Amino acid sequence: MPDAHEIDYEIFGDDMQYIEVELDPDEAAVAEAGAMMFMESGIELETIFGDGSKQQQKSGFMGALLSAGKRLITGESLFMTIFINKGQGKRRVAFAAPYPGKILPLHLAELGGEMICQKESFLCAAKGVSIGIAFQKKIGVGLFGGEGFVMQRLNGDGLAFCHAGGTIAERTLAAGESLRIDTGCIVAYQPSVKFDVQMVKGIKTALFGGEGLFFATLTGPGRIWLQSIPFSRLAGRIYAAAPQQGGQKEAGSILGNALGGILHGE
Repeated sequence: MPDAHEIDYEIFGDDMQYIEVELDPDEAAVAEAGAMMFMESGIELETIFGDGSKQQQKSGFMGALLSAGKRLITGESLFMTIFINKGQGKRRVAFAAPYPGKILPLHLAELGGEMICQKESFLCAAKGVSIGIAFQKKIGVGLFGGEGFVMQRLNGDGLAFCHAGGTIAERTLAAGESLRIDTGCIVAYQPSVKFDVQMVKGIKTALFGGEGLFFATLTGPGRIWLQSIPFSRLAGRIYAAAPQQGGQKEAGSILGNALGGILHGE
């Protein structure tokens, strides 16, 4: 008998996706606060400490408090929201991705019961899935891992859904096979995959290459999922293009900038 609720789902959209989760009576899904898009009548929501999994319930109130406290480390809210179908028939609740990209379904029972995910990628899951944290143990990862240092750990036998920016690339690494990756591009990987951080070789490449001083190395065996547009990269481009100190920033040539300034009364 699975610990997690056996939910059905359907993903809609292309680059701006949302997911509809179908719940039978008394079935429930758990999601980050603010992820809900809509819910049908008969579904009730409850805000709780932690994730509401059986693992947390067995540890009592202190376990729930510890679980919620761990979420603060990953930059998430203390609370999560459970959506329970209290109606007579099937009901649907939808969750929306926070920025352009793809929603990645993870069948934990088929993936060994555990996944390591980027800390901001988790969207929702069947009630019963445990959502914790995973620290990278190596000192180099701790000092220079950046976005890949503190990850989320998903445990259980149910469905979980993560969000990835841009397009998802899935790879299966053989034993000993390595892939060097920008730390922000990691979405999820199986715990059998080893995570490390290496410095870019060559001082000129490190300083002027535009890719940063460090990159992540994932070594198999195991499956990994990558995203083409990390949110940090997207946010950085938006910030760089935004007007600074109240001024106007126009795209295009010098003529375009000058003309834009005239039109805006500068």
